[in-house]
Amino acid sequence: MKKIILISHNDKTHQFLEDNYRGHYQLFLHKDLSHAIDRHGKEIIDYLLVEYEFLKESGDIHEQCSKIVRAFPSAIKFVVSEKRHTREAISLLKKGFANYLSHPLLAEELSHIIEEEESFIKEQGQFQHLENQVETTVPEIMLYSNNHEMQIIHAKVEAVSRTETTILLTGESGTGKSALARKIHDLSKRSNGPFISVNCGSIPESLIESELFGHEKGAFTGAVRRKLGKVELAEGGTLFLDEIGTLSKNIQVHLLQVIQERFIQRVGGESNIPINIRLIAATNEDLEEMVEQGLFRRDLFYRLNVFPLELPPLRERFEDLTQICQSILEKLNKKLGKGIFVIDQDVIEGLQSYNWPGNIRELENILERAYILEQGKRISSVHIPLYIPALINQSSKESIVNEVSYNLEDARRKANQEFEINYLKSLMSYTHGYVKKASEVSGVSQRQLHKLLKRHGIESKSFK
Repeated sequence: MKKIILISHNDKTHQFLEDNYRGHYQLFLHKDLSHAIDRHGKEIIDYLLVEYEFLKESGDIHEQCSKIVRAFPSAIKFVVSEKRHTREAISLLKKGFANYLSHPLLAEELSHIIEEEESFIKEQGQFQHLENQVETTVPEIMLYSNNHEMQIIHAKVEAVSRTETTILLTGESGTGKSALARKIHDLSKRSNGPFISVNCGSIPESLIESELFGHEKGAFTGAVRRKLGKVELAEGGTLFLDEIGTLSKNIQVHLLQVIQERFIQRVGGESNIPINIRLIAATNEDLEEMVEQGLFRRDLFYRLNVFPLELPPLRERFEDLTQICQSILEKLNKKLGKGIFVIDQDVIEGLQSYNWPGNIRELENILERAYILEQGKRISSVHIPLYIPALINQSSKESIVNEVSYNLEDARRKANQEFEINYLKSLMSYTHGYVKKASEVSGVSQRQLHKLLKRHGIESKSFK
């Protein structure tokens, strides 16, 4: 229950709050400022009302205002005055007060300005969220699939979406985890509520607690107003935490509390705020391995891993590649409007031979670059990176083709594996074993590059 403090000598004002707000708010009624500060100065107070006449009688008005602002930094403050002092009351809005009221007080008026303040705080939080929100690079249509593994995943999604179960999405970067999370939300009973997406890896560690849980005014330097966190903004809807493996141990503890206790505390706050959200988390890291290494809390992992879904990489669902390319073209046409609807067959064949370490996101980047440079009405190989059409050398292709004991899918997988090994060796040779530079050249994250090198037993230091 939210808290209201009144500081006033006026018995009528005390009675007004008792009659209209007792039971709806926690009321603390005082006739002495020092007593109010001693009793509640360390608490988080939501609203504070003070009589202008009280301030005037107590001595220096500006000094009294300063005491109130320092003692109750998070409270939204209103000044109440007789009509003859309205001008003076308005002048206090520059001293940290949000609004003013005149006698006789009306419950409708006070409730209205309280609602206005609460709406403003929420709108500011939502606006900031929209400003920070990064558009997903994976169109939803890409999630529909002819791939057997993906079809199984979609059947599981249909089953779990209408429950409240916590979901953990895993898979390599760029496989469509964000889009799948959005699909789960849209199929759920919470579809009319907000879908709040947070990329945990993109927020500095010093800010992540405030971003997730919000903060009270005065909680730290620069906290000039109360701010709602992403967890509160997701109330009644879905909170999607991407790259959850990047969270520090301290934030992991807070998140575990949210899942277990279903409440949060804002930074600088002491009040427990109940929450009603559905949580979906995602990672491209091996959380079980991180648990064994002591980098991720075991209890939090078990709380998140209630319903795991692992998305396959693009190289394992080439039967979808033509459809995915067409989806990307549709998106590019809406975005850039050049009217290119066709991709040459040799380009498709080249794309199907590449291993796609960056998955769908890498494919989208390559096609967007080709789309921008293309002068005609179809995507040709002219503007596709050289390493795509070249792919595997001719002798490797012939050796695989001659292995007639392989079925087509196994032969393609073997070809992709050989290309990946050759590509990584050439890449490390070109960059003299420097993984950071290799990451920049290949467009693959350093973390993913390390995983690929480890998978194929390639030591970067041997190329230095």
